[in-house]
Amino acid sequence: MNSFRQAVLASGNNPGGRIGMGRNLLSGLPAPFDAVTGNRLTGPKGSHPLATIGTEELVRRSSDGLDGQIAIADPVRIGEAIAGRLTVTARRDISARGAIIRIVGGLITERQRSREERNSKGNVVGRDEWVEVDGKLFDDLPFSQPALPTSLSAGQTFETDFSLPAPRLGPPSAHMGSALIAWAIDAKWDMAMRGDERVTALVDVRQNIDYLRSGAVRLEQGALFDAWQVGDASMAVAPLPPAVAGSEVDVTVNWPSADSGRGARLELQADVKAPNRLSRVVLYSATLDPAAFRGGVTMKVPIPADAPPSLDDKGVAVGYFIRALVDRPLRSDLAVERALAVM
Repeated sequence: MNSFRQAVLASGNNPGGRIGMGRNLLSGLPAPFDAVTGNRLTGPKGSHPLATIGTEELVRRSSDGLDGQIAIADPVRIGEAIAGRLTVTARRDISARGAIIRIVGGLITERQRSREERNSKGNVVGRDEWVEVDGKLFDDLPFSQPALPTSLSAGQTFETDFSLPAPRLGPPSAHMGSALIAWAIDAKWDMAMRGDERVTALVDVRQNIDYLRSGAVRLEQGALFDAWQVGDASMAVAPLPPAVAGSEVDVTVNWPSADSGRGARLELQADVKAPNRLSRVVLYSATLDPAAFRGGVTMKVPIPADAPPSLDDKGVAVGYFIRALVDRPLRSDLAVERALAVM
């Protein structure tokens, strides 16, 4: 599996049938992450509609009255600066009550919904279950500089450079399949009696390795270690974690007491703690002889390029595990595992 979101979709169970007789098809996400609406925000029980939506689809570049863009100069990391340039041209006369540039953070999640049908006697005669995507803003940071003009004439262009502080404590941007954390730069004109005008751009806020290693991010024990011991089994990772999404890591397993069996596997798995939880999503799996574990084996394990960084914030979390398993006939699998931090 070469994609985190593809693995999430493959882990879902879509039985078909009706999709939420009680759902509100007009429900939407909070601005400025509201470009996706309607049927794409719902799916049958067991499905993962959010995994089919890319983070870049959530934001409209500009509203009807403005033609513009926000260009981000450099990669953005937690605790550093966001440097860029705002360019906007009015398509019509703009006279706003106020205008401001801000950084907004949004949490988008899947939730399981249900509704029962009852007859006149109050007996349940039907039940509908579905998955629905909703969201909220968890951060809204306005800045007085650079100052934006409240009035623009049709055809007038305004340009300005800016340098704003990136989120000091994160969390980093992350698409976790059933949950999503997104950041945006939003230049907004507050219009009376009609919808606000805005120019918006997603900001990919990346994890800062110093922040990750500081202990401020809650990780599973051993996630940042090169070697980890589980009973008589040792599981080593090189280079030293955190592993980088899109890279490969060398995993060495030495497990003298590994039982014989019908076969063995080395897997990279992910857990996502969110309202619609994902457990043990298999991102990579390789088969081998159990004897290889007993004698010691080193294998290259790819980290999906779209793997979200390890995090635990805003009520959601993602963690990774390298798991060695022996398939034993007529008995449960024998397994050892270690945590792995990803950024």
